[in-house]
Amino acid sequence: MKHFFILLVLFVSWVNAQDNDSIPAHILEKITYPVLDMHPYMGVMDMEFSAMKYDPQLDYRIAFDLYDESKDSTQVNATLVEVGRIYNLHRANGVPKEKLKLVAVIHGMTTNAILTDAAYQDKYGLPNPNIPVMKALKQEGVDFIVCSQVMGFFNIPNENIHPIVDVAISAKTALVMFDQMGYSYMNVNE
Repeated sequence: MKHFFILLVLFVSWVNAQDNDSIPAHILEKITYPVLDMHPYMGVMDMEFSAMKYDPQLDYRIAFDLYDESKDSTQVNATLVEVGRIYNLHRANGVPKEKLKLVAVIHGMTTNAILTDAAYQDKYGLPNPNIPVMKALKQEGVDFIVCSQVMGFFNIPNENIHPIVDVAISAKTALVMFDQMGYSYMNVNE
């Protein structure tokens, strides 16, 4: 038992080191997490700036186009991490939560990231690591829309989609509608 505990501590330390190893040391000293801190890459560099500061006359509306596949089913989908980082960037720029209107429009392989925990476990054999991030984003006001066309193509029933996600007829029509409502389009896929 003692050896198991020592191995467990070493493994957890190694995993934590892997997350921070991917961020250069000079950045670790400057990085802050204004609101969301569930992933190292949600951080914001604490830098001085004078251009493009918060304008209280604006509502900041962004429709994120998310379709990339996760490279590792044990990790949070990179597109969701980027939505969190962009949220943090706006908050670091002084934008209050009530002025941010963000929506993640999900299609393609990102659809697997928004499965219920049970459906994710059936598919990958482990709990869905994206759910805590999705819940935190939702708590900050981020909405989630998924494309029913992709669900049909991948044979994903509605009950396998996490309940905080709304289903639209398609991602394409949703993105057009958000554009017409004044949302800026942002593609955060690799």
